[in-house]
Amino acid sequence: MRISTAQMFTQTTTNMMKGQSATSKIMEQLATGKKVSTAGDDPVAAIGIDNLKQHGAVVDQFLKNIDYASNRLAVSESKIGNAETVVSSMREQMLRSVNGTLTDADRQTIADDMRGSLEELLSIANSKDESGNSLFAGFKTNSEPFAFDNNGKVIYRGDSGVRDSVVASGVTVGSNIPGDGVFMNAANATGDYSVNYSSTQQGSFSVEGANITDPTLPMAGNYTFDFADNGAGGLDLNVTDSAGTVTTIPNFDATNPVTVDGIEVQLKGTPVAGDTFELTPEQNSNIFDTLNSAIALLEDGSKLNTPQGQSEMAQLLNNVSSGQEQMATSRSVAGNSLKSLENYTSTHKEEQLVNQSALSLLEDLDYAEAITEFEKQQMSLNAVSSVFSKVGSMSLFDYL
Repeated sequence: MRISTAQMFTQTTTNMMKGQSATSKIMEQLATGKKVSTAGDDPVAAIGIDNLKQHGAVVDQFLKNIDYASNRLAVSESKIGNAETVVSSMREQMLRSVNGTLTDADRQTIADDMRGSLEELLSIANSKDESGNSLFAGFKTNSEPFAFDNNGKVIYRGDSGVRDSVVASGVTVGSNIPGDGVFMNAANATGDYSVNYSSTQQGSFSVEGANITDPTLPMAGNYTFDFADNGAGGLDLNVTDSAGTVTTIPNFDATNPVTVDGIEVQLKGTPVAGDTFELTPEQNSNIFDTLNSAIALLEDGSKLNTPQGQSEMAQLLNNVSSGQEQMATSRSVAGNSLKSLENYTSTHKEEQLVNQSALSLLEDLDYAEAITEFEKQQMSLNAVSSVFSKVGSMSLFDYL
């Protein structure tokens, strides 16, 4: 078979180009450290690499979400802890104020101190994160959630929104604690009604509980309770509803609860004939108004030395305790969420390690193998080049 000069040149050139291409490819792999750079290098491996990278990007986003939520919850948990400390200190001052040996000036000093603590508590409730967003405003992060209104009561201008962070596939965790759930919606310690004591009260008593046992029976509005001498050394209790209907309970016994219109009322202490109090529907209390009322009571001269003042202070102390329980519950929610986020972080870190290991197997270059292959290609290319240069320079005239 005859081989023309053109065929020889074409075949040799083709082989040299293939060798150079293979050498260049290995040099690129050595430079990047990757054995698969495009789908053409290994279509099957390329699909696996793409899937692993997509999964890795999702896990990275989960971790970013967790980091954001953890930071906000950690700050919120700390702020609630600060609020608990302030409220606890104020409750101690309220207990100290009940001491009968204190003068009006002493109680005014306590009230002034509590006023400063109330301002501190309000400042904590209006805390912001590092981005300037209110921590306890729900979705309304651009405004301060708590403020005094024209009547001196604290109002909540935020909402109950919980900003969920996606921390795993199909899993969300709230990244904030709404302020109304921390400071505003504590259970009324008395139950379903608050108590208004009369300035004419002479007996030493307080209402421990006023709870609706049958929601179909109570009249809307207030109920008034009057104690009257029954003429036999005891007391009758006359209960008047908002429509003016009077229900009389003879031979009242403070050790046993009384039930009127589906409302069970429990008293503690000893009322006397002529004493009266009023129940107003109110299922919730908020810590700001409770403490504000306590300050007002302390500032009202010697009222705290009266039976009415002592009964009011007992009710306020119970509501402060209810507010403390609410804050403790909210802090526990933040703590539980943080613990959950820590668990998800650990899981995702393990996913990252497994993902990176699998990606390395498919994508990373074996340098020892690549260098050996590079040297083989170099030798082959040099041999082809040497032979081609010699054969290409031959001529018939060399043999004549």
